[in-house]
Amino acid sequence: MDNAVGPAGRLMTAARVAQASEADHDEHAYWALVWEEAQEGNGETALRCGSGLLRSTDVLERKVGCNLVGSAADTHEALRGEAATALLALAEVETENSVLSSLVCALGRAQDRRAVPVLVGLSRHEDADLRRLVASEFTSVTSGLSDGPDVRALIRLTRDQDPEVRNWAAFTLGFQLEQDTAAIRDALWTCATDECGEVREEGARGLARRHDPRAVPLIARLLEADDWSHSFTLHAAEILGVPELLPALAACDPSPETDRAVAACDPVRRARLEDDAWTVVTELERLRPGIGAALSSPRYESVHGMRLTHRETADAGYDVAALLSRADGDPVRAAGLVVADLTGSTGKRSAG
Repeated sequence: MDNAVGPAGRLMTAARVAQASEADHDEHAYWALVWEEAQEGNGETALRCGSGLLRSTDVLERKVGCNLVGSAADTHEALRGEAATALLALAEVETENSVLSSLVCALGRAQDRRAVPVLVGLSRHEDADLRRLVASEFTSVTSGLSDGPDVRALIRLTRDQDPEVRNWAAFTLGFQLEQDTAAIRDALWTCATDECGEVREEGARGLARRHDPRAVPLIARLLEADDWSHSFTLHAAEILGVPELLPALAACDPSPETDRAVAACDPVRRARLEDDAWTVVTELERLRPGIGAALSSPRYESVHGMRLTHRETADAGYDVAALLSRADGDPVRAAGLVVADLTGSTGKRSAG
């Protein structure tokens, strides 16, 4: 299959160079070629080429096949079902760890729930790096069920012996998935008392997203600790937005993240942000009738985003707090900045 010419030959040459040198620039060159081939035309040539490599007896060729098929699926949504079918066929017989790692990533790009049983099975693999990959790819490959096999696998992985596996499982379970059950909350509570600081952060943030009452005193204690980063815990405080966290936040080092958390937890500042956000929307409609400005928040969260749905906006999105910061807190000026972005008078459009 390692042809001297054609997509397969070029890819294999780049892959073997990258494997032999282990230099970052060779790895980047290989992946650039993978994405170039995947984006060519409608992706069918890349899919056929990658599927052929999946049937090779050579380990590296199968690995490259996974990379190419996964990239084709990621780039061309219409190919995802066919790509997943080819990858699932390989999953039935593959035993090499390096190929399995590429296979797991490719299945994530294909986003086909038929892959859930494969990932669940690999979540028990002896290789910790592979289990970590599985935990991360359950973000893209889910059953959609509150007590699905993927959720149960993630809960088990939050108790894994390897801290990085626990960290990724806690992140996916707590922050990426939308399900909310007693079993999920109990697993996140256990994570929030983990010996690893990053796992504790993810557990606390996951509980905060579900507005579990246990999260408030937990996050206050974590904010008062000085042995690890507070980045995700500050985000958790911002999500909760309760005044009980203000004393702990007052003791944190000043930063944009700290200020956002304080603004969310301070009832006066929070109310002002709510009013200012609505003023931005109404002013935009005055300046550009029919622009379709609307406020939205991710599920479980209170962080404001704003979407514009008029044809001239290309479905633009803004973080309201960041937009108001650009406008020095003036909502009328913030609306003007959005209009300026749309007309190009401030240069390249900003996300706010």
